[in-house]
Amino acid sequence: MPGSRDDLTRLRVTLTAFFALDGFVFAGWVVRIPDIKEQTGASAGALGMALLGVSAGAVVTMTLTGRLCRRYGSHPVTVVCAVLLCLSVALPPLTHSALALGAVLLLFGSAYGGINVAFNSAAVDLVAVLRRPVMPSFHAAFSLGGMAGAGLGGLVAGSLSPARHLLALTLTGLLVTLVAGRALLRCEPAAPPDRTPREPDGAAPGRDGRTRRLVLTFGLIALCTAYGEGAMADWGALHLKEDLGASPGLAAAGYSCFALAMTVGRLTGTTLLERLGRTPTVVAGGTVAVAGMLLGSLAPSVWAALFGFAVTGLGLANLFPVAVERAGALGGPGGVATASTLGYGGMLLGPPAIGFLAEWFSLPAALTSVAVLAAVAVLVALTTGRAAGSR
Repeated sequence: MPGSRDDLTRLRVTLTAFFALDGFVFAGWVVRIPDIKEQTGASAGALGMALLGVSAGAVVTMTLTGRLCRRYGSHPVTVVCAVLLCLSVALPPLTHSALALGAVLLLFGSAYGGINVAFNSAAVDLVAVLRRPVMPSFHAAFSLGGMAGAGLGGLVAGSLSPARHLLALTLTGLLVTLVAGRALLRCEPAAPPDRTPREPDGAAPGRDGRTRRLVLTFGLIALCTAYGEGAMADWGALHLKEDLGASPGLAAAGYSCFALAMTVGRLTGTTLLERLGRTPTVVAGGTVAVAGMLLGSLAPSVWAALFGFAVTGLGLANLFPVAVERAGALGGPGGVATASTLGYGGMLLGPPAIGFLAEWFSLPAALTSVAVLAAVAVLVALTTGRAAGSR
């Protein structure tokens, strides 16, 4: 493990940069989805099918990334996936059909899924070494990057084509990866003191059924809450534009409001967890998210919807980081992989699910499913908090 506090700080800063880059690139893509939808002439259902390419690529890659991290280390895998992510984000504007869009999003989703499992695995190990609940700070960087990416996208939406905008994201992302990647590859991976040699595959081979069930439970919480993040990212701007008549710039600001509130919630997450404990934090956050999403999806005006999106972001802020950290504490890297796969699977499967629901009912009605799953996360947390040993 890193031999000094300076080494740990350097590793934390470098990982934070990759979390921020991931959010920045992803948000830059999602705010241009309305333009890509118009360019391809896709219906809501066809767009949902195309977005399924992101989900499929990510979920398949996530199941393999844990093995790659165990063989080559999470740091090199993070860097390689970052390069692929930055290159693939430039491809969607080059497509002119839903089928072609789905194909390039398969590659984008593979890179996105891989980098998220890799840097979350590295971050959970670092949290264990530091012995402080700092996981929300990493995810705050993701949200801050998302806010910056969405804000920039809103500023250039009316003047810059999607192709030029996303190409600029590629160049910026590769530059950041060059600098941060060199630093990350020079850092020694954090090794928790209780990690024993009898865990060569990164999972606790002696885990009993109860521990496995708890890991899956935290994965379910991650899935329910990440579903909301994915829905807001891919459909929030479209709801504001098509259902409430917002301008392209104001529609893009919807995800920016959500990301800003989530960033604030995560920046204060460590303090909140130290004072309240994990279960009360999850229950309170999920309840706030339910109220916020009902307002955001059913409000009759743009400004009320924007406020609802912000409340939703504040409520969901710390649920995913807590779920991934607890799964990792219980099951080691294997637990991280399980929770991350379920969680990011929810984030990436949410958008196509919203698309199908919107086709059958309406987009506002489809978005209320975010509130339903947030409520499920609250019930699961209340049921299993004592069994998991978290306050």
